[in-house]
Amino acid sequence: MERFRFGKGEYKYFSYPLPQVVQDIRSLWYAPLSWLANQWNELLSIDFHYPSDHESFLQNCQQKNQLRPTPLLLKYEPGGFNTLHQDLYGEIYFPFQLILLLTKPGKDHTGGEFVLTEHRTRRYRRFRATQASCWAVPAT
Repeated sequence: MERFRFGKGEYKYFSYPLPQVVQDIRSLWYAPLSWLANQWNELLSIDFHYPSDHESFLQNCQQKNQLRPTPLLLKYEPGGFNTLHQDLYGEIYFPFQLILLLTKPGKDHTGGEFVLTEHRTRRYRRFRATQASCWAVPAT
């Protein structure tokens, strides 16, 4: 991650076929987030509509020759971090990233925080620290 200035840690992408639990999570969360993404596009006058089911979205990506799976696992050691960035592999992308913590604070590890920052051009940054087990954040 460091050589690309994406942070300090280790990442590994899944390959197809995805583990069933990963596919299930993607399908489960896609529908409500696609509705939100479409509302967002409408408010921003962006002329793109996300289909309501994940399989149709993947078919749209395949038609544009976007064949790589995007789910990944990130691992951090003490001092590790991930900078805000987008991994875009073509013209079709989903505007949200789903983050699932696979460790339980206080049980699997101690110390550290899960911090989200909001990049605001030419302005201060707002930070949010949480111990929530799941967040969906806009990919900006």
